Amino acid sequence: MATGLTDRFETLKQKTRLHGDESQHEQTDRWSNRDLIPLPPSRRTWGWFHFFGFWTLSSLNIANWQTPNSFLTQGLSVPQSMAVIVVGRALICFFATLIAWCGLKWHVGFTVQNRYTWGMRASYIPLLQRILLNFIWNAIQCWNGGRLAAVCLTAIWPSYARMPNFLPDTIPATGDQFVGFIIFWLLSTPLLWIPPEKFKIPFLFTSIYTAVGMIAMMIWALATAGGVGPLMSTGVALPEGSRWNISWVLMATINQTIGNVTAGITNGSDFSRYAKNRRSYIIGTITSGWITGVIVSVLGLVTTSAAQRIYGQVYWNPPDLLMVMMDNGNGSSAARAGVFFLAFGFGLTNMFENVCGNAVAGGIDLAGLWPHYINIRRGAIITFLAAWVVQPWQLVNRAITFIQVLSSFSVFLSPMIGMMAVDFYLLRGRKIRLSHLYSGSRSSYWYWKGVNWRAIVAWLCGWAPTIGGLVVTVRNDADAPGALFQLYFMAFFIGFFISGGLFFVLNKISPVAGMGEFDEADMYGTFTAKEAERLGVVTAEFHTDIYDSGEISTARDTLEKE
Repeated sequence: MATGLTDRFETLKQKTRLHGDESQHEQTDRWSNRDLIPLPPSRRTWGWFHFFGFWTLSSLNIANWQTPNSFLTQGLSVPQSMAVIVVGRALICFFATLIAWCGLKWHVGFTVQNRYTWGMRASYIPLLQRILLNFIWNAIQCWNGGRLAAVCLTAIWPSYARMPNFLPDTIPATGDQFVGFIIFWLLSTPLLWIPPEKFKIPFLFTSIYTAVGMIAMMIWALATAGGVGPLMSTGVALPEGSRWNISWVLMATINQTIGNVTAGITNGSDFSRYAKNRRSYIIGTITSGWITGVIVSVLGLVTTSAAQRIYGQVYWNPPDLLMVMMDNGNGSSAARAGVFFLAFGFGLTNMFENVCGNAVAGGIDLAGLWPHYINIRRGAIITFLAAWVVQPWQLVNRAITFIQVLSSFSVFLSPMIGMMAVDFYLLRGRKIRLSHLYSGSRSSYWYWKGVNWRAIVAWLCGWAPTIGGLVVTVRNDADAPGALFQLYFMAFFIGFFISGGLFFVLNKISPVAGMGEFDEADMYGTFTAKEAERLGVVTAEFHTDIYDSGEISTARDTLEKE
């Protein structure tokens, strides 16, 4: 019987194991599979509009719509809040491009990119952090999307909002919210089967539909109110007894703007590697990541201000405003139809942003843990299923402190970004050995037992000065030393420069072998003739013998023995 169980387990293992087309260099082993190898030209399908659509997902959403709100409540005036948004989003585009350049040049993603900085095994440290964040943010986004689904259902069936609560008292949610979550989760699931190469149509539809919806919402609010409301004239209003002058508040809000998307900055190369060319990435990033992002914040500010004049209250959260607009389902059929159109647009963006930014990104990271069995699609499905384990209804409705910690996770991520930038640009001169990213213990990126101790030390020192400020901020400890808060207000920049600078010094004091080296031959069929010429690399068609007797075959044989 034991033998039968073993045989069945082995059969299942073989059926679930991934197999790539090795003629296309899609070897599947401990460090590689089809979704982790350097992308060949045939899979690099993203033009400028793909990146416009990609950044649109982080621009045409509820969070960006509400951004001015958080700054106004901290005491900034409207002009100051908008200035922070302009500067903050410009910095986001700069740092995102800085990290994404490795994907544009060498066509590898975050999962593999970290191997040359951290070491083959230690690269699991940033990988596991990203996976944890993807699990949690995916669950929270599904819950927030469920609220929009509930608005749509109320617009169709007004009685939906009066649904009896069938949930036990131990669950801090209502029945209509929970059903909305289930529907949103189910409707999102089919999108997991779309490979990143085919994202153009979803990007196009989402960008146009949601943009039209947001503009229509603003026009309706201005027309109904007869102009903008009093919110637009908000001046500087620091909270009474505030310990900080306006300069520190400005610094804190810029840091907050960048920190909110730091997780997306870290894995920029996961998507930049799909670019047809570098120009496409830059144009799409600037036009949408910066310009569109600023415009959406203006739309949110103007709409909320006009709605204040209409309803006498400030509704920053679109689902709340939409419910008021149709009188919780009791409004006219025209009002409900309009609300459905608007809520569907917000929900659509939320849905695809979650799939692209959390599920697909989580799939890529999970593929790095178990390349034999997990590709992007399987990893995305695992990430989506994890939403039920995470239980976002508990996090959103109860654990406010936990959400604050997640939003402040840039304390740990910005040091990684600093090391990645310094390593790639200053230490390696933008040159890496692709074959050594997949060669295990034979790799020059193996360091000591697969760990680059320099990265560990630099990373710890990067967040050590700011972790105290995170703790006292979350605890709302008003009596804590002001220096802790001030360090925390600059957490992204402190982490970036301390870890980056220390990593540079440690590498100069204790140099590593192979710094600045690259493969002289294109071993994966990665580059076009033009790219190979620019890099000084021999293209695959001129060195086919290397696949039979060269470095790749030897590396694979070694891995099999391990």
